[in-house]
Amino acid sequence: MAMPQHSRMKLALLMTGTGTHIASWRMAGAPVGRATDVGWFAEVARKAEQACYDMLFIADSLYVNDHPTGMELRHPRHAHLSLEPVTLLAALAMVTDRIGLAATISTTYNAPYGVARALASLDHISRGRAGWNVVTSQSDLEARNHGVDLHAGHAERYARAGAFVDVVKGLWDSWEEDAVLGDQTAGVAVDPGRFHRLDHRGDFFSVAGPLNVPRPPQGHPLVIQAGSSGPGQALAASSADVVFTAQEDKANARRFYAGMKDQAAAAGRDPDQLVVMPGVMAVVAETQGEAEDRFASLQSLIHPKAGVALLSNLLGDIDLSNLDVDGPMPAIDQTNASKSRLEMMHRMGITQGMTVRQAYEALAPGRGHLTLVGSARDVADTLCDWHADGAADGFMLVPAVVPYAEDEFAKRVIPLLRQRGVSQSEYGSGTLRQMLGVATPANRFRCRENAAT
Repeated sequence: MAMPQHSRMKLALLMTGTGTHIASWRMAGAPVGRATDVGWFAEVARKAEQACYDMLFIADSLYVNDHPTGMELRHPRHAHLSLEPVTLLAALAMVTDRIGLAATISTTYNAPYGVARALASLDHISRGRAGWNVVTSQSDLEARNHGVDLHAGHAERYARAGAFVDVVKGLWDSWEEDAVLGDQTAGVAVDPGRFHRLDHRGDFFSVAGPLNVPRPPQGHPLVIQAGSSGPGQALAASSADVVFTAQEDKANARRFYAGMKDQAAAAGRDPDQLVVMPGVMAVVAETQGEAEDRFASLQSLIHPKAGVALLSNLLGDIDLSNLDVDGPMPAIDQTNASKSRLEMMHRMGITQGMTVRQAYEALAPGRGHLTLVGSARDVADTLCDWHADGAADGFMLVPAVVPYAEDEFAKRVIPLLRQRGVSQSEYGSGTLRQMLGVATPANRFRCRENAAT
């Protein structure tokens, strides 16, 4: 029997070529050369569905990091070479039946109509399993691929993102569920009173509508927001169904969790309808010692140039190549990239007194996500503690090394979570939203009609 959705721990899997650790591609057995192999991703997707993950999640960016510093020492996946996510997920929808399929799409370098159409199409293709990770991009390198020299400022990007999400949702609403009649006898294909122009005109967009894809099976594909800055939190509280966040320890995670629930309530929403999922990078083995040895082996493969290049990338591709890796991590007060990662690195350098090497070694495994190295029982204990103590509704597994990390987690940790009654052993019925316990949004045009009558 399926578990009640609000009480259980949700689990998602970040799909990546060889792993999130910058040295993962150098480990023996790593699937080097398969970052564009759809057969490889199909295999990962099938295994994730067998393990009953709620969702597969694909990160994305719109540039190649071709700075010479460390470039030759990074696997292509870490230089941002990857398949376009909606296209890949449409293929994976054909080899899976129940698992959610979430794509990262930037609101800064796309247009709302195209995004609404692509995700509505994916939702129909997957029969109600599509998700959208909303990001605002982070690099001038992305800007230069889209006709501008400099990346827009943080505040402007998030203002645009808020308008973008609203327009996309409006386009999804432009067809009501019962608009397509297909009445062959009467000769009526659609009910003209059940599809609508959007006629949005705002500071960022002018979009007429309606969309040329019927209303998605979920009403709206699941919306995920991965920014932890103030504007990112505000966008999540008003518009997202899931928050994906990087939290290093439980105290900070509890504060973030409570803050997000409070902001959702202040926005007039049921806080239970906002699912908070920190990322977790877990290196699991039969014993603590074996896990530590495996982690140490992985860390030893980090080349200093690649480590410095990672720090540079997280700060929006600021050039740090002249830094002494055994010197202090410098104080960097401003970036036009991720504000949450800037704050994290500021703490490392100023509060914790880390060297550059210590900083990149700390960030190399999971980019600031919770890092757990130990036995399956130890990892399960920590996840259950966070879940029970108001720090998380679930977790996004950020695998350091593929396929080892996700295989070991599925084999060793998930069975323990099931034994403790917090993780599902089978899928519930319905769409991705229904499986997560997130309500299907009301159609804004139907609501207006009901209010008028």
